[in-house]
Amino acid sequence: MNENSNVSDSVNAGAVMNPGFESGLDAPKYTYKFECFDADGNLKWEDSFTNVVTTAGKTDLVDKYFKGSAYTAAWYLGLKGTGSAAAADTLSSHGGWSEVTPYSGNRPAITFGTTTNGSNTATAVSFSITGTATVAGAFIASANTGTSGVLYSAGDFAVSRSVANGDTLNVTPTVSVS
Repeated sequence: MNENSNVSDSVNAGAVMNPGFESGLDAPKYTYKFECFDADGNLKWEDSFTNVVTTAGKTDLVDKYFKGSAYTAAWYLGLKGTGSAAAADTLSSHGGWSEVTPYSGNRPAITFGTTTNGSNTATAVSFSITGTATVAGAFIASANTGTSGVLYSAGDFAVSRSVANGDTLNVTPTVSVS
């Protein structure tokens, strides 16, 4: 009697990622909360949005935080006109939009509070409006004037908003890592 047998083994393996786990970390993003009051202190409108973090902003973050460059944090809030912000925008080149300055002085400084659970809400930045303008959003830059600094982020309202002489525009930025 002739008995032959064939034996084979097969093993298949695979990995399935937990659907509740995201594989990556986005650059810290800002949420901007706006409140516009008229000259008599009445709330005219309020709005909020989350920004686009620019490539220049991400690069600056990595250079300063992970490379360990000498650095003192100083960030300023600016108002932007109509047109969409893009990741490729820089402070010196953002062809889709322009800065609007219906207020006197430089871009105001952002004063951060205490960071808790990866989030930090700054003190409201206040703009005393001295003229009529359309505000489409805001941006955060490392320079209080000009175009020589880093444009970290910019974002837009769903619909542009109007401001008028005598208004006060309060903007509360919150930076978060998720």
